[in-house]
Amino acid sequence: MSREPLLLRHPWTGERSRFGLSEDAASLAEKAARLRAGQPDWAARSPEERAQALVALREALARRREAMLAALFADTGRVRESALEFDATLATLSRWAEEAPKLLAPPPAKASNIPFIQAKQRYEAFALVGVISPWNFPLLLALIDAVPALAAGSAVLIKPSEVACRFTAVLEEAIAEVPALSSVLAMALGDGRVGALVLEQVDLVCFTGSVATGRKVGEACMRRFIPCFLELGGKDPALVFADADLARAARAIAWAGLANAGQSCMSIERVYVEKEAYPAFLSALCAEVGRLRLNDEDPAVGEIGPIIAERQVEIIRSQLEEAYALGARALVGGRVVERHGGFWCEPTVLVDVHPGMRILREETFGPILPVTPFADEEQAVALANETEYGLSAAVFSADPQRAERVAGRLQAGAVSINDASLTSLVHSAEKTSYKCSGLGGSRMGPASIMRFLRKKALLINPGVEDPWWFPRA
Repeated sequence: MSREPLLLRHPWTGERSRFGLSEDAASLAEKAARLRAGQPDWAARSPEERAQALVALREALARRREAMLAALFADTGRVRESALEFDATLATLSRWAEEAPKLLAPPPAKASNIPFIQAKQRYEAFALVGVISPWNFPLLLALIDAVPALAAGSAVLIKPSEVACRFTAVLEEAIAEVPALSSVLAMALGDGRVGALVLEQVDLVCFTGSVATGRKVGEACMRRFIPCFLELGGKDPALVFADADLARAARAIAWAGLANAGQSCMSIERVYVEKEAYPAFLSALCAEVGRLRLNDEDPAVGEIGPIIAERQVEIIRSQLEEAYALGARALVGGRVVERHGGFWCEPTVLVDVHPGMRILREETFGPILPVTPFADEEQAVALANETEYGLSAAVFSADPQRAERVAGRLQAGAVSINDASLTSLVHSAEKTSYKCSGLGGSRMGPASIMRFLRKKALLINPGVEDPWWFPRA
């Protein structure tokens, strides 16, 4: 394995260009050693000083807004979502700069269960955190774990997806403006082979990606006895009861299923509707989805961007083809189209679907909404839970008690009520994934930062003779 430029594809044009240099074992080991050397001084800074560095990084990024948006467009072929992603990243830096100093304050000493023994709690950051991030929100998901890790006092090595990593050039310029961070935050470019090398160099891993790769990451971390936090795929359901505001539900589900062209692990990918409301809801949903446009003629005009990763094109096509062969019908959209070298999936509403189809079982990662009727609450819950995934879900009902009751029965880490995919926007509530959708502590909420800290207990005897000592002769 040698240090060669990456060959990146532009999702909107299909054009390929060289970018950066892939790491090899020697260069990655050197980078990891440099980060480890800088970490003790970083950890010795007060939480407030580290917060100031995060604010400085936020300001350096804000000054590069246009350059970053251009890089994200080249990485993803989208415009609107890139602006939202950039703003969410700045908000993440601001939030942790504000919250981390309070969360990192050690609790006061207290009496233990043995009255004369005092207990003090200390926190020590893991020295080097590895972040392996995906291509669908390349900037935000590169930093969503890196920022709290830095706030905790760790150094961080980020391995972004080889599909979408042009953004790193702008990010590295911003990091270089913050001397306190430049010695503890670095990028490692390359494919899965580089990701495997990262796993051998770090003390803790945060991985966002597919279940298949997540299994490999988890196994590698287990062999090294290092912690790993896995944020994996989803097949999120939305349940719409007959008493719901159907127009509101249709609008929310259209956004939650089709934003970023459905390329989010938290996209709504299955819709279940109480049979009494099924025709009216379908009409409302088709109207919402039917007005959405591809951005294939003008990147700034249209709500649905291209399929970012070329390998995803065949996955979406094959799921659609199988569904049609097994009897599914598209009421809106239904095709993958090629335009000037890029690929788009039309925003799609599918009916006559059943669990035997891959499009209801496997993650699609495309702007497709399969819709199925259900008879009652029991069947709705059973259908929603009939999956190996358990990331998030949505419930729509005018009855708050029923909505919360149903939400409580869903095997998912976060459930939006009378809305959808709120977990992509609300980062203050803690959640953990069910089933194959993830492993480890919450990425969201105050608990997120605690993932990067070892807890050390100091058990202090003030001079009392322990009654359990061997008796004197």
